[in-house]
Amino acid sequence: MNKPIDVMERIENPSTQALHNFNQHPGFRRMFAPDQLTIGLFLPLKFYKGHMDVLKGQADLVESIDQRNFAAVWVRDVPLFDPAFGDAGQVFDPFIYLAYLAARTQNVSLVTGSAIFTLRHPIDLAKAAASIDVLSGGRLVLGIASGDRPAEFPAYGVDGEHRDVRFRETVEFFRELIQDRTGAIQSSLGQLKGLELLPKPVADGIPLVVTGSSRQSLDWIAEHSDGWLTYPEATANESGPQMLGHKINAWREKIPGGMFKPHMTNEWIDLVEDPNYPRTPLRGGYILRTGRAGLIQLLEEWRAVGVNHAALGIHFSSRPSAEVIQELAEEVLPLFPTHVGPKPLFTGW
Repeated sequence: MNKPIDVMERIENPSTQALHNFNQHPGFRRMFAPDQLTIGLFLPLKFYKGHMDVLKGQADLVESIDQRNFAAVWVRDVPLFDPAFGDAGQVFDPFIYLAYLAARTQNVSLVTGSAIFTLRHPIDLAKAAASIDVLSGGRLVLGIASGDRPAEFPAYGVDGEHRDVRFRETVEFFRELIQDRTGAIQSSLGQLKGLELLPKPVADGIPLVVTGSSRQSLDWIAEHSDGWLTYPEATANESGPQMLGHKINAWREKIPGGMFKPHMTNEWIDLVEDPNYPRTPLRGGYILRTGRAGLIQLLEEWRAVGVNHAALGIHFSSRPSAEVIQELAEEVLPLFPTHVGPKPLFTGW
């Protein structure tokens, strides 16, 4: 008889958790390779300001992003709009919307940035994620986080003060469900025995990219993540990328066995028509206004310090989204090409 898997035991004894190799995962391989940087785009392409009309035609532009061979499209997870916070994210449920986009695209990686793992049960997370992964042919990469909007935790009836523990337990429960293991699971989040999650991911696993600290130690992130997404530091000059590089190096030194795990960062940009417009911070550095020469310089600086993927948000851009996408595709993307890896598997469902 198989011994039940104790989630807390795995958390306290991380050496029992095997490292996963995603060399055959289409979504992961498209985005990541050592010493290289690829480019993805964050959705929404226009910011919600009280009505949904700004999102009309967005999926058509996502098709264009796919056809132009960007590495990834990213969707955010904001379950409830808090006017005091002032950010509705991409409005749609991230899993439902990625399933929709999976049907509208062929190759682009589909990424959450980031799914709030503390607010949902791991069974529901695993069911949704595995379904999208199979429907898309293995293109799903999950950015995950513990959540940072205080109003959401009481709304879900979740103890926000202990979300660090809940996050770790959810990660382990999720991984046990999606991998073909025969032991039962015992966790504070639930117990199961003799039950199986279907479908199984196409490449035997789904990459989990931890966002920020998610209230975890750097050692835990190095041990348990499949990658790390962090804020970029300042982007108007090279001092920010240098600071980011120190952070990346400290993390990579802790990764077991020197295994390659990718680092990602993101920035909201206002790409202006003048290609030589200098890198200029707006809103206290929250947005970077720049011409393409400055953006290329920033991406080169990121690549030099170990960033493997840059997720760019253009929803604050003063120019039409289609125009910005075209310039990025023609003038920037060739310098940071998407990787050639395994093609998406069967998608004819």
